[in-house]
Amino acid sequence: MSVGRKARTIDWILVIVAAVLAFIFIYPVLFALMSAFKSNGDILRAPAAPPTSFYTQNFVDLFQMSDFGTAIVNTIFLTVVSECLIICIVPMAAYAIERRRSRFTGFLYTFFIAGMMVPFHLYMFPLFREMKVFGIFGTMAGPIVSYIAGSISFGTLLYCSFLKGIPLEIEEASVIDGCTPFQTFWKITFRLLGPCNASMVILNGLGIWNDYLMPYLVLPSGRAKTITVEIAGFVGQFTARWDIVFAGTIISIVPALAIFCAFQKYFVKGITAGAAKG
Repeated sequence: MSVGRKARTIDWILVIVAAVLAFIFIYPVLFALMSAFKSNGDILRAPAAPPTSFYTQNFVDLFQMSDFGTAIVNTIFLTVVSECLIICIVPMAAYAIERRRSRFTGFLYTFFIAGMMVPFHLYMFPLFREMKVFGIFGTMAGPIVSYIAGSISFGTLLYCSFLKGIPLEIEEASVIDGCTPFQTFWKITFRLLGPCNASMVILNGLGIWNDYLMPYLVLPSGRAKTITVEIAGFVGQFTARWDIVFAGTIISIVPALAIFCAFQKYFVKGITAGAAKG
């Protein structure tokens, strides 16, 4: 077999493998989309079969049988507020660590990175206890503070790697023009962190939007919480309304998919740039 023919064969094998993997990853979304327009009986009778009619009563039942509108508002509030605070706080911490090299900042960098190795379930109960001490357990502030703290480890790694590729001469020129370090960061450096910010928005935003455990445990019971918690309420020990579950799942996917498509170019650029410069 010639070298060119062997290379084409390998390419076709890789394409087939990629297609199979893509189908494996996309099939759950297609299954949820088909099931969202089927009755609960049709789902249990023939789960993999496509819908025979455009059944939309699932979406009506979803809003009538739960406070799903409030859950959507709560999810948007948690995601937007957490993301805005993360984008304001984490870059400043990474900037101070990267531009003010010392033993103390080196220790902070190592400390933050080490936090990525600690699983959430290990510090979950001490975290809830700390929330009660500060009086934020059972409020929207509890998950927000937790999301910000949880993003510092990976965010520091990502931003410090990206900041290595920003020339110091640009910041030195702004200092010569009379800018303070605070003004230099927000007027010069922060504007160059666009791809990195997009990566943080997508990675953390999707995690916050789809989070189940934190809102379920922290937010007060008896009230509407977030989308994922409301959807999970339709799955009981003995019965489950899968039609409503899949209807809520499709509603939750649409905003996340739209945001990812809007920031996809910047997300890829930020990840690859951070990896190359780190």
